[in-house]
Amino acid sequence: MAAIHELAALELAAHFASGALSPAEAARAFLARIEAWEPRLNAMARLGRSGAAVNPAGVMAAARAAETRWRAKQPLSPLDGVPVTIKENIYTRGDPSPIGTRANEDAAPQAEDAPPAARVREAGCVVLGKTAMPDYGMLSSGVSSMHGITRNPWKLDRNTSGSSSGAGAAAAAGYAPLHLGTDIGGSVRLPATHCGIFALKPSLGRVPIYPPYIGRVAGPMAPSSETSTRRS
Repeated sequence: MAAIHELAALELAAHFASGALSPAEAARAFLARIEAWEPRLNAMARLGRSGAAVNPAGVMAAARAAETRWRAKQPLSPLDGVPVTIKENIYTRGDPSPIGTRANEDAAPQAEDAPPAARVREAGCVVLGKTAMPDYGMLSSGVSSMHGITRNPWKLDRNTSGSSSGAGAAAAAGYAPLHLGTDIGGSVRLPATHCGIFALKPSLGRVPIYPPYIGRVAGPMAPSSETSTRRS
């Protein structure tokens, strides 16, 4: 088996189904990957009073719940237990959403998940944390007054582009096999080109967005569009 951080979403799920790998083992591996790389990349959004980028206890609880479902052969979906990150401006229950700017550093925690985050949870995916973005999503860069500068994993003195800057860096560095970003004029597509990953901007209205914003859609980002992320 390849290193866990090199496995694509469907490969992970196949291992969960066969029992060769558990969601808890996968979650631990991705948390370790984040811990190792995050000091250099700054891809994760630090939210709330604790300023924590991830909540390991919450991640592991979700992973163990997915493991129980796979053992009972009752997964919530083909992606049950697969780790994912979510861009900071996609509301998640209990987390503030300052939209990348210190002007909103006192933003209150959200009461509900936005539709993309809700669908991810309904599928049983394990949310590792939120990813950084520039102020108001208005820069084609990884520079944020709230989150700091996000670096490109391929060359640390280079940009990830934006505005799904943290998601682009996280995908390229193997933080998770799946990432949710948002796009109006290139915010998932530009990081894809800068970071050598795959991204898709769905048709407007295909994925519900809340709060609504003209032109904005939520789109997937991943190391590869193939079943396997491994390079020959």
